[in-house]
Amino acid sequence: MTLRARLAADPILVAPGVYDALTASLAEAAGFKALYLSGAAVAYTRLGRPDIGLTSVNEMTDTMALIRDRTALPVIIDADTGFGNALNAQRTMRLYERAGASALQIEDQTYPKRCGHLADKSLISTGEMTGKIKAMADARASDETLIIARTDAIAVEGFDAALDRAENYVDAGADALFIEAPQSMEQLTGIVDRFKGRAPLMANMVEGGATPMRTAADLEAIGFSLVIFPGGIVRAIARTAEDYYASLRSNGTNTPFKERMFDFSALNERLGTDAMLATGKRYDEREG
Repeated sequence: MTLRARLAADPILVAPGVYDALTASLAEAAGFKALYLSGAAVAYTRLGRPDIGLTSVNEMTDTMALIRDRTALPVIIDADTGFGNALNAQRTMRLYERAGASALQIEDQTYPKRCGHLADKSLISTGEMTGKIKAMADARASDETLIIARTDAIAVEGFDAALDRAENYVDAGADALFIEAPQSMEQLTGIVDRFKGRAPLMANMVEGGATPMRTAADLEAIGFSLVIFPGGIVRAIARTAEDYYASLRSNGTNTPFKERMFDFSALNERLGTDAMLATGKRYDEREG
């Protein structure tokens, strides 16, 4: 089933955030049917920096290609603002699509952007954003590579303006809508009331963010088709890593922490080491 078809079907599609091939493979093993490659998560892990537009298109493309080498699951990738104007957005589409992306999420912030749950965002015009959407649609090699249009207008221009912008983005050819950082259940419901049946709707759950946390089942009941949990894995791993390093520094050994770790064998089991080595032997034609 294509991602487009899956978004049109029940139940809601849950796409956990990933930032590399290991987290992608672990998410797939957990049973998820789609993944979300978060620009914020890549900034946190590859750069050790906040989500303020520092990540480049090449870093995201490289990460996408490595994930695609590890999993065949649909991957929704953060395209930020397209990394520039409409021509940059076209290049981003071509790069991401060749790297294996199934859907690109593009937003209407100015460049460089910042996390949707940070303050002091600014927006490009509606016309410039619709131009980017049209340019991306023209550049994609397959109509099955989806364009998810995101607006950050709630925090800048207000809720009604965000809905009006989203209307224009659907008219421009967006395949799905992501109205970022609704601040209440009433706003979440208002998004669905306006757009349900016209385009699949995506919700973003960020621990400590502007939007009230809801379960996937709650969002499905409202009428959302897709929910992402983009940075949760980094927050979980960062907390564990902080505790791990403190324990190692204090104890001079990993022994007190071993119940919270995979040992060597357990990690290799999850990496599929034995299967890969067996596959390699099939191609080993050396004599002796």
